[in-house]
Amino acid sequence: MRTDIQKGPKRSQGSRDNSYIKQAKMRRQESSKFLRTVLVLTILIIGAALSFFILADNQEFLEEHLGKDNVITQLFVKLSKENDTKHKADFSLPFGTKRKNILLLGVDSNGEGSDPWEGTRTDTIILLNVDPKTKSLNALSIPRDSKVYLPDDHGVQKINAAHAIGGIGMTIRTIEETLGVKIDRYIMVHDDAVKEIVDALGGIDIYVEKNMHYNDYSGKLFINLKKGTHHLNGKEVVGYLRFRHDPMGDIGRTQRQQWFLRGMMEALKKPETITKLPEIVNVASKYIKTNMSFYELSQYAGFARHLDMDKIEIAMVPGAPNKKGYISYWILDPEKTQEVVNRLIYREKINPENMTEINAGIMYSTGFEEEAKLIKEQLTTLGVNVACTGNVNKTHTQFIAHSKNITNDYFNWLKKKTPSIIGYQFVYEPNNYYCNGTDFTVVIAGK
Repeated sequence: MRTDIQKGPKRSQGSRDNSYIKQAKMRRQESSKFLRTVLVLTILIIGAALSFFILADNQEFLEEHLGKDNVITQLFVKLSKENDTKHKADFSLPFGTKRKNILLLGVDSNGEGSDPWEGTRTDTIILLNVDPKTKSLNALSIPRDSKVYLPDDHGVQKINAAHAIGGIGMTIRTIEETLGVKIDRYIMVHDDAVKEIVDALGGIDIYVEKNMHYNDYSGKLFINLKKGTHHLNGKEVVGYLRFRHDPMGDIGRTQRQQWFLRGMMEALKKPETITKLPEIVNVASKYIKTNMSFYELSQYAGFARHLDMDKIEIAMVPGAPNKKGYISYWILDPEKTQEVVNRLIYREKINPENMTEINAGIMYSTGFEEEAKLIKEQLTTLGVNVACTGNVNKTHTQFIAHSKNITNDYFNWLKKKTPSIIGYQFVYEPNNYYCNGTDFTVVIAGK
């Protein structure tokens, strides 16, 4: 694994505090980008799965709206019969039970009318490890400002420049050489995909939690939303997701994207969505680029339907921000990065050590003091030492593991003993920004 790490003189307490703030801000931004891409792909892939497995059985609806002899009608009826669980397995991936690494990329735009796949930078980079045997998925987010070596003597650059310089080929080689992994497939999504798909669906219902007003003339972003439940079109949804000018910083884009996902999934479940599939497919063909066949995509869609949500583990490549002149970099931590890659991508088996004492931290947003007390009591009863508690501005409940001893198996066991944390998102983050020395942190926030 090749990285570029710069060491400097010992910093003052003020410098360390400033570094902490920068790192926390960087983590929030990367988390938002991570969820943004996952949402787009969820719409395209899981949305297709919902259509296949929920609407395909409604033969009367298909025949009424599309006609008995329509190609789409016949295809969906055929898929329904083929996926009859009484006769065969729920899904079968093209390559059996072997784990695969799939690279997900979100690209920016070079301006209206330009080729979305030429000379564009990767705004979001995520490496997925799919394990059909255990029906689990791990996701590793790579910050776009990561300082890396580009192949073919292109020197040190930000990783998001790889696509602009050498296209998907250089992007894949850069990630493979940096992390020491093999990428099997890739999916690229253009920024306009969300807008076009929402419009293709006729808009979606979303609860806007606060008044949102923002005008960016240079970026052509105009947001004017009022608090309350609204039926938003594609442009309004993009504004809702991109809004980040919160005076108190209490409501982040991460939680807004989750609320958007709820509205999107509800829209996809409606029977009339089937009649809009041709338009959605047209959007996908324009804003999605992949080296997967339609057959492969449909099989992974089937896999997504049966994904065990309790076995999803996400992480971001560990590192720290560093500024050289006017250029900001994310400097990867080689040791911790290798630890994360081994855990999420290579699925390295962990043999817990020194598990006689587990130390935990509990962080909570304003208004969740009682929930924090309850979880502290439950953890203490189990013999977990709650080393610290505190207030934090977060919008999403999470269970963050800092020690390699805290595995998904441990988390699932803990949920059985501590029902209050059921539904929390599991995140692996070796860098502990909350309570030094703790093995995991419980973050209580949002809905």
